[in-house]
Amino acid sequence: MTRETVTIGQVGAEGDGIASADDGARLYVPNTLPGEIAQVARLRRQGNGWLAQSVAIESASRARIAPRCVHFGECGGCVLQHWQDAEYLAWKTALLSSALRRAGYADPSVDPIVVTPPYSRRRMDLAASRTPDGVVVGLHRRTTTSPAKQARSSREAARVRGQPPQAGLCDLTECHVLHPRLFDLVSPLRALLAGLQAVRRDTSIIANLLSEGVDLLLRTDAALTPSDRSMLVTFARTQHLLRISWATMHGEPEPVVILQPPRITLSSVAVEPPPGAFLQASANGEAAIVQAVISGLPDKLPVRARIAEFYAGCGTLTFALSQCARVSAWEGDSAAISALHQAANRTGLTGRVSTAQRDLARQPLSVAELAGFAAVVLDPPFAGAAAQMREIAAAKPACVIYVSCNPAVLARDARVLRDSGYEVARATPIDQFVWSARLESVSVFQR
Repeated sequence: MTRETVTIGQVGAEGDGIASADDGARLYVPNTLPGEIAQVARLRRQGNGWLAQSVAIESASRARIAPRCVHFGECGGCVLQHWQDAEYLAWKTALLSSALRRAGYADPSVDPIVVTPPYSRRRMDLAASRTPDGVVVGLHRRTTTSPAKQARSSREAARVRGQPPQAGLCDLTECHVLHPRLFDLVSPLRALLAGLQAVRRDTSIIANLLSEGVDLLLRTDAALTPSDRSMLVTFARTQHLLRISWATMHGEPEPVVILQPPRITLSSVAVEPPPGAFLQASANGEAAIVQAVISGLPDKLPVRARIAEFYAGCGTLTFALSQCARVSAWEGDSAAISALHQAANRTGLTGRVSTAQRDLARQPLSVAELAGFAAVVLDPPFAGAAAQMREIAAAKPACVIYVSCNPAVLARDARVLRDSGYEVARATPIDQFVWSARLESVSVFQR
């Protein structure tokens, strides 16, 4: 490959260093930092530029540090372990500031970033594959090198660790992000999956660390046999799991074994989430989100004030909001909204919390339906809430609180509020996805 020497100008939104080549092309170079001089080789077209591989760092940044994890650079999970904390956190804070500026807010006030510690992620979403040499469990590799070099490095890494290579997955032997209780399941899961007849080739694994233990969901590419089910029961007992559920790759989960009720406490309310339910990535990240949302509500809500909550999930924000006003919660996932509804019933909150299933992308609440709400709170998925935002902006509630995990989409959706006369009252960045390019944030908009 032809090499060229470039200076890295900045780190982009995906965590790659960005440089301008002599011919004016924009190069995206993973594992590089601002100010570094690097020899790079172009790999392929990417967006409006080129993905490039760093061949050698000729002049390293003073902010460069040794990555903590042996898998860094190979694993697709962490992309910024090589950056000192101060600079890394400043970059993440700037992601939120930049998003709000792109939305039209010239000088947004952004709070100090809330830091998430290592080893605190409570949701494990992994893939597994059966190979001729055994089962591989981990995350997909980063595609930052040429196919030939990637294959060589994969074989070498596997040889050093005494493990079979696998083209698509990084076989995890350590992780500095996952809670230890979850990571401790990785090795036993390899042995379990190797013995399951339902695992022909590919499997997905979702494990949620709930209040009393781990809730596990397996998706396999074949049906469970009676022997498989017996193995899962034994695995649940030996690993002290709360529940194991199973499904085909695109099927509905069914419980195989429940040893204890799978419950998580959300603002003092016990909720039984469905298998593989969405949870905030860490307990302290969830606490920071809840605090920022509650702090963003109007200071003096009327006694009979109502809050509209969109994308409510299992109730991460619902039960905290219900302590401030009556809440009408909408969620598209039937299992999640059912769990929220049942928890509200069990705790006598039906007078404070009402629930409804609704696909807000296809059927957003109208301006007329939004009338009378003192505030709107939404925590949309990665793709945002484009359709619903138009209705919110037209309805003009006094306060809109937007929880985001995607700064680019936040910029788009916040622009709708800016054009309708809203100002940013407060914005809080939360580093819930440590060492990744993703950022959680809570932005409060007021008229």
